[in-house]
Amino acid sequence: MRRLVVLFLVAISLLGLDLHFRGLAWQFIWSQTGEETPLAQLRGLVEVAGNLLRHPLATDPLAAIDHKADVPYGINTFLQQEVEADKIEAMLRMIHAAGFRWLRQEFPWEDIETDGRGQYTDSRLDRDGDGIRDTIDAWLKYDQIVDLSERHGLRLLVRLSNPPRWSRANPDELDLAPPDDLQDFVNFAVAVASRYRGRITHYQIWNEPNIYPEWGDNPVDPAGYAQMLCRTYDALKAIDPAIVVVSGAIAQTIALDGYWGMSDLVYLQALYDHGAGACFDVLSAQGYGLRSGPTDQRLRATSVNVARHTFYRDIMVRNGDAHKPIWLSEVAWNATLDAALPPEQIVGYANYGNVTQQQAAQYMPLFYERRERDWTWVGNTMYWFFTRPDPFEAGQAFYYFRMVEPDYQPDKPSFTPLPIYDSVANYIGSQQPTLYRGTHQAETWQIGLGEALLDETARFGRAQAFAEDLSFRAHGTALTIRWRAVGSAQWRIKPVPISAGLAQTQQIHFGAGPLVVDEIVVYDRGDSRLLAWLALGLSLGLVGLVWLVAALRGRSR
Repeated sequence: MRRLVVLFLVAISLLGLDLHFRGLAWQFIWSQTGEETPLAQLRGLVEVAGNLLRHPLATDPLAAIDHKADVPYGINTFLQQEVEADKIEAMLRMIHAAGFRWLRQEFPWEDIETDGRGQYTDSRLDRDGDGIRDTIDAWLKYDQIVDLSERHGLRLLVRLSNPPRWSRANPDELDLAPPDDLQDFVNFAVAVASRYRGRITHYQIWNEPNIYPEWGDNPVDPAGYAQMLCRTYDALKAIDPAIVVVSGAIAQTIALDGYWGMSDLVYLQALYDHGAGACFDVLSAQGYGLRSGPTDQRLRATSVNVARHTFYRDIMVRNGDAHKPIWLSEVAWNATLDAALPPEQIVGYANYGNVTQQQAAQYMPLFYERRERDWTWVGNTMYWFFTRPDPFEAGQAFYYFRMVEPDYQPDKPSFTPLPIYDSVANYIGSQQPTLYRGTHQAETWQIGLGEALLDETARFGRAQAFAEDLSFRAHGTALTIRWRAVGSAQWRIKPVPISAGLAQTQQIHFGAGPLVVDEIVVYDRGDSRLLAWLALGLSLGLVGLVWLVAALRGRSR
């Protein structure tokens, strides 16, 4: 028995040393829990093991998914709050240089249809100080945002929200409350989409309608939001069928009171129950890391982490929406640990979890990598956020999500990159686009562009024409290509083997002249995660065997 106790203490000591010095055990547990401290790692490991005891979620990882072909790197901006065009241009240059290709930018209703129903003017300010309010064209600011975004090669996901005071009988009601007449919001959305038809194709309808205060000082109302979404969807599609309607971002929450919030899982199913499944092309959700890192594999309905959207995917699949992607509208870690202010002076310090700037810089590339490898249903990911125009917001916790710090030089607008900016820019710039397990449309960003074709017989009505050879990188054990020769109406399936476990450039010769490709399906029958758990199980079993042998030998004496 004494030897058994000694062996146990030695094993515990070795494990403790490994976790302290971040050895092999630490690396494995980190890869499963996203936790960095030993006690949190051990607790997290038990919770990850709980995944194996629950019924697996229905994610359908090989489903063909539309609206997921674009370069998936985006960032949130607040360009409507900036005044100088040269400052906006300096921001957009840095954003493009980092590798981002999308902006999530709000077009606030209150800032465009300001003076009254159908009046796209703004008379709120006396800019000359003469006691007479100036009336300006409210579109000018947003025309500039669209122009400059196009000039810098950036696409817009426009968020439509934030109603004007005239839209409610009680104008003192909380600003974010929906209008008394939903048709007023629909008309506003139509006005924006009509003005920018052919230039802006993606619109997000509202934001976080399942938590306070995004639905105003009202109970959360999935039926009311479903009605808003469906009426706006129909109106936008009537303007241009090519418009992509993105749902309001689902907020990660386990709240059940119905006022401060409604569980994201309950809310999403309620949207489907009220018919909203027919009223969006892309489901939007928030993807904050909160209190653990990007490798966290835990899936528990009673807690939230960076993988929370896996539950949303399960709900979508079970409601017949396996062909739709999830776009993550806001993703980041809150770097308040490096704030100049003491924690007690930062409002909401504990709301988002806390990391250092270096941790935030480390986590985001790992998140991007996991998105590509594990989450076939996730498309565009919008970092939260580039910067804010007001340095006095440093007393608010959300300020520490920023990617750069303004230098505030009036003659030469410039920004100081924080570690997260350099980290993300280095990752995107060095990345080799690779197809991982899943079904990929031929126009996806990871494949060299061919000639875009409209083809009713293709999966989503679009295909790509290529020369005789096709070249791209893929990681898995095998793939198939759905293709046809130019001039032929018959689609064929070409199987291609891949060396297991390697990301290889596939150079495929069809021998049929120019060809049309619809989609590529990558299979990966290797499961490194299962092997890792098996290795851990064998290790623990070996330790247990040693203890058992020692115990038996002790008794025999």
